[in-house]
Amino acid sequence: MTDSFQKASDAQSGRVENFDAIVIGVGVSGLYQLYRLRELGLSVRCLEDGGGVGGTWYWNRYPGCRFDSESESYGYSFSKELLQEWDWKEHYSGQPENERYLNYVADKFDLRRDIQFNSRVTSAVFDVRANRWEVRLESGQRMRAQFVVAAVGILSARNIPPFEGVDSFKGESFHTSRWPKEKVDLTGKRVAVIGTGATAVQMIPIIAKEVGHLTVFQRTANYTAPLRNSLVSDETQRRFKATYPEIHKRCKETTGGFLHDFDRRAALDLPREERRAVYEQLWSLPGFSKWLGNFRDIMTDRVANEDFAEFVREKIRARVKDPAVAEKLVPKDHPFGSKRVPLETEYYEAYNRDNVQLVDIKETPIERITPKGIKTSDREYEFDVIIYATGFDAITGSMTRIDFRGEGGQSLKDKWANGMRTYLQLVTAGFPNLFIATNTAFCNYTVCAETIVEWIADCIRYVRENGYSRIVATPQAEDEWVAHTNEVGSRTLLSSANGWFVGGNIEGKARAFLLYANPAPAYRAKCAEVAAKGYEGFVLQ
Repeated sequence: MTDSFQKASDAQSGRVENFDAIVIGVGVSGLYQLYRLRELGLSVRCLEDGGGVGGTWYWNRYPGCRFDSESESYGYSFSKELLQEWDWKEHYSGQPENERYLNYVADKFDLRRDIQFNSRVTSAVFDVRANRWEVRLESGQRMRAQFVVAAVGILSARNIPPFEGVDSFKGESFHTSRWPKEKVDLTGKRVAVIGTGATAVQMIPIIAKEVGHLTVFQRTANYTAPLRNSLVSDETQRRFKATYPEIHKRCKETTGGFLHDFDRRAALDLPREERRAVYEQLWSLPGFSKWLGNFRDIMTDRVANEDFAEFVREKIRARVKDPAVAEKLVPKDHPFGSKRVPLETEYYEAYNRDNVQLVDIKETPIERITPKGIKTSDREYEFDVIIYATGFDAITGSMTRIDFRGEGGQSLKDKWANGMRTYLQLVTAGFPNLFIATNTAFCNYTVCAETIVEWIADCIRYVRENGYSRIVATPQAEDEWVAHTNEVGSRTLLSSANGWFVGGNIEGKARAFLLYANPAPAYRAKCAEVAAKGYEGFVLQ
């Protein structure tokens, strides 16, 4: 009997499968969570909407998609064997290799036997009397488990703005996070890209060389910085493998979980010439050094931030030949780093091409999508292909698109209507035995995701070994954590832009801090402290 036939049969018969734990999502966090829960001897089923492992690296196949963390710091650290077996081909690895890596992990640790693909979770309801969750799939299939771990990702709920007429377009259209597996041939075509965030910044330079004509619709100009990617030499590969303990120790010590960290000096304490020399040195380096290896007050002091922001604007203007286009690409309405800083390769040079046009939709807003293309307040543009690089309903969107129901039938979507409410970013009061295995710390994703997954596994082990049936955060602990999160965020410039860090990219979404802005070591220490005190802030029954 085939797996799909069995699932259909189970749904029709009303059969309910039982597990100790259900993990939703099989990306970076979900794969490792499955591994750790199996180590505890639990029966686990991992449910994945897609047809393969990888999460972000399964769904996002658009041209140019890649890490902007150093590859040696992004890979898992939990297995010495894995570290020695895998060779990174690039310093900032591309999507095809990243997907291969996560498939290698799934195969090496025999994880597939507990993964059910093409299985979209529609609801999860907590049974207070039984202390178990009932999970329903789009197919009608039902499962029950004591614990549910939502490893649903921070950037997985794709967003297409509510443009009138989206379905009327007669050509091809794609959201970048649902790019087809088969090659999309854009040769000679009239192509529109809506959006200039991190995805578009990676994609535009590549497709600009292929299309007949490219029109980019920009809402907000972003500060971007050079990626400076390169191949990993054999000698460098050997160095990685010889020094992984030191690499991972360094990542555990830094503010953002990267190999680089903030300069502890204040920017304006240095004379201008010396400060500019530091900026130039940072600019010459690969990766996020320009952002997270900068002076410590770049993210907290507006004057210091503006000093570096103007340096970045100068760099942008120097690379764009048409001064009018350059000014459109220069950000002026938010501080540097208050939105995620995209890393690019030849992004600005793409606008020097004769076949690339930039449209500022703050000047001429998009009024509707038409059968032929896009109608702005100024004119109608005709296209063969429309690409929506319009981002995600970050962090909360992937959770609230599942109908989670906690104690008393409380809806998570209703509870979070005015902003995300959690304790430790990991649980939410009123939803027992539900964990959020998503790295919402301001941190290199895999570095902090491993910590979160391990904390959740240790918590579940504690509950079971001590004879408890349920664990739930107290409302008081949650209130205090939300207040703390807001206070920490307010000390930075992260609230000074309408980016996804605060939900500002989604029309109608309540503004609230979605990332925990304290340094990663402080976050890790707080989580460890709570566990060491017998899970302070929780009720165990």
